[in-house]
Amino acid sequence: MTGLAGWAARHPRAVGVGKCALAFVLLFLVALEALVLARQPTRPHAIVWAAGVAVCVCAVPNNRVPLVVRAAVAAVVSWTTTIVLLVGQPPLSVWGLGEAIALLVLLTAVVHRAPDRAAVVLGPLLGLAAVAAPLRDTKPGAFTLVMAVSTTLVAAFSLVLRAQSTQRLRDLAAVRSAERRELARELHDVVAHHITGIVVQARAARFTEREQGAVVDAAESFGRIETAAGEALGAMRRLVHVLREDTAETAPLAGIEQVRELTQAFSRTGPPVLLQVESGLDDRVPPDVAAGVHRIVREALTNVVKHAADATAVRITLRTVADGLEVRIADDGSKAAKLAESARGGGFGLVGLTERAEALGGRLSAGPAPEGGWLVTAVLPLH
Repeated sequence: MTGLAGWAARHPRAVGVGKCALAFVLLFLVALEALVLARQPTRPHAIVWAAGVAVCVCAVPNNRVPLVVRAAVAAVVSWTTTIVLLVGQPPLSVWGLGEAIALLVLLTAVVHRAPDRAAVVLGPLLGLAAVAAPLRDTKPGAFTLVMAVSTTLVAAFSLVLRAQSTQRLRDLAAVRSAERRELARELHDVVAHHITGIVVQARAARFTEREQGAVVDAAESFGRIETAAGEALGAMRRLVHVLREDTAETAPLAGIEQVRELTQAFSRTGPPVLLQVESGLDDRVPPDVAAGVHRIVREALTNVVKHAADATAVRITLRTVADGLEVRIADDGSKAAKLAESARGGGFGLVGLTERAEALGGRLSAGPAPEGGWLVTAVLPLH
């Protein structure tokens, strides 16, 4: 989730209030038009009122009915009403203001969120329907100009929102791709180390003299192990080379010891860091998981510098739980609410960390802590 979609997911109550407010405004406009039309109860007026009700119902967000379906129904109803009234009926004193506003609401939603093909087709239909609605009036000039300007502004604003959403999706994809490439490099280093050990042991075993009669069979088995391991190592290197798309030199994997060094260096320039590591954890954490821990701690401390400048202490805890290794980074900064919006909506660091945690089979969450400050919690499987 990104942008407005992410905000809506985090504030369902505000979304519900917004839907109710929109429905109330559209209902008020339709009711006002009904009172005006009741003074001249004619068939054309009834058609205008019915079309307004139908289009306004389509404009109110409804999770059960897709946006594209609601927009298509509204466009068909509005255009049918306009054509019927322009062809065979005299001009009216009320042309459907509530209907036109509902069409603009649908135009914004379609241009911003609908798939490309649906936006290309339904966007112009809705915009032109809103501009054409005032032509039903006895004096359409001023109303048509107002609706044309309003439609242009709404369409331009919606296109900007769509462009921003598209760019953010591309940025998120780039962050996830970069995180996966880095993880692929680290996994390559880990597995390559083990496979290299297998190859060395297999070669040594082939030349070990033994008196048992199974020496020849064992030598042949070790030879097959050597061949398979060598081929796997070469294939892995080629695959990772393609994934990384660069020629950077590989660096040693960071681990728990590097986490200690990182926190010590951070304490010298930022708020003091209290690091608690469960006893014996260094020997029980696989290298790839340890590298993930280092990455999470590093990004969390970076966020403390960026978004919690008033923090006076940071507490980091590494311990084993039922699901694996739990990493908790908490600070006591008072700007957690502001960080919630910027980190989740505007930054990509937590996106990359979440991608890494999920790729390792774990999970990660971040948000304001109940006692104040900001809390990042990750659980990574150890097996």
